[in-house]
Amino acid sequence: MSTTDLTTAPRPLVLADGRPAAAAWSLDPAVKHLNHGSFGAVPLSAQEEQNRLRRQMDASPVEWFPALPGKVAAARGAIAGFLRVAADDLALVPNASAGASVAYANVPARPGGEVLVTDHGYGAVTMGAERLARRWGGTVRTVHVPLDADADTAYACVVAELSGATGLIVLDHITSATARWMPVERISAEARRRGIPILVDGAHVPALTEDPVSGVDCDVWVGNLHKFGCAPRGTAALVARTELRESLYPLIDSWGAPEPFPGRFDTQGTVDVTSYLATPTALGFVEDTWGWTTARTYMRELADYAERIVATAFSELTGEDCRVDVGMPVNALRLVRVPGPLAATHAQADALRDRVARELGVATAFTSFGGVGFLRLSTHVYNTAADFEYFAERCVPVLGAWSRNQSHGGQR
Repeated sequence: MSTTDLTTAPRPLVLADGRPAAAAWSLDPAVKHLNHGSFGAVPLSAQEEQNRLRRQMDASPVEWFPALPGKVAAARGAIAGFLRVAADDLALVPNASAGASVAYANVPARPGGEVLVTDHGYGAVTMGAERLARRWGGTVRTVHVPLDADADTAYACVVAELSGATGLIVLDHITSATARWMPVERISAEARRRGIPILVDGAHVPALTEDPVSGVDCDVWVGNLHKFGCAPRGTAALVARTELRESLYPLIDSWGAPEPFPGRFDTQGTVDVTSYLATPTALGFVEDTWGWTTARTYMRELADYAERIVATAFSELTGEDCRVDVGMPVNALRLVRVPGPLAATHAQADALRDRVARELGVATAFTSFGGVGFLRLSTHVYNTAADFEYFAERCVPVLGAWSRNQSHGGQR
């Protein structure tokens, strides 16, 4: 839960000409967009740049594709600068899950070994860990980390489960379902001390912190640029700074295979990677318009306000405290507990998300952890306090009615 209890909403960000920030995006104005954290949103300037690049690609493919590795390398260099890592340590992949799959395909085999995950892990990445364990003839060990665990407690929970059988640690930097940080710096240092490879899933991290990989001594770190970085979808960074990187290869074999890391990732045949090439435009748009420091401050202050008013609305409706004590809260992602039995499972949470979009015209994220349903709030520069006030005033009562009907066996 946020330590800031704002009583007034932050002033919305505007463009240089005074228009609302949302005017720089093509989002449907008939929808309240409160879920940037799932799929992101691409500024018009980056969409236009990607479309320009696609026209160039389709106008002369024979010229485009031989020259493409050099274009990807240039974009990779700009992205590396944004993430404050060396360009030679960074490869571009379609998304964080693809980066995790690269790690799973290339990490040293540990026959009979364990892959260590937490119960906050992203489902697709955890499924990949399970497949890896099956290939090893081993098992997945799942660590329980309490939602309210602070950094010391979360560290202790994970380290207590390490053993001589641990062949790989898979750890979220920011958790998807529970919107919390994990102490990856300390855990990766302990993994390095014990000689255990570690994969850090930083899917939500790029743009939410100025120096995301600083102090994280992991073997592979992956993060999506198309979430809070607002890049075209299908753009993620894979950072590898240990000796394992020389064993990392893209999931698609292509003519770049003989190149050293990360150059071998720059050549992927006829895959459309214009999303990679337009990413510096997206990152530069926010920097040039407001500055990323200002953007992050606004997202945090708006999340403080949104968390407070939505949790208060649910609490007043139910007579229960719907605030959530998250041990290491995220600046632009927050949790609010929804009335039971709503969103008690992953499938129910997704179904509720779809129903809210269909019937209430609001794009939201509902998640589940430990059999409890949550609303996950996301903020970005185009959001305003009015978006969340609308949800508190108009949607919370409807969700309360749905909860009561479901409790009594009704469908509506």
